[in-house]
Amino acid sequence: MALKYSDDYYYNIVRKNIRKYRKEKGYTLQKLAEEAEMSMDYLAEIESEKRKKSFSLAILGRIAEVLDVDIVKFFDKNN
Repeated sequence: MALKYSDDYYYNIVRKNIRKYRKEKGYTLQKLAEEAEMSMDYLAEIESEKRKKSFSLAILGRIAEVLDVDIVKFFDKNN
């Protein structure tokens, strides 16, 4: 059975949702990066669909914690 979606498809859903919730909370890239204890450049790479930066669940967990968002919401393709 062939896979229906590529890895990029899933990463892009998460990227868009991180950006969405970050903006809803009024966080800049710099503020979120500082509170999640990562560099702003790394966070920008995570959010950018062009840079194709993968990231771990631990990093995703940090971002969810800082934004006070259930991590499951990052995987919602309807957002």
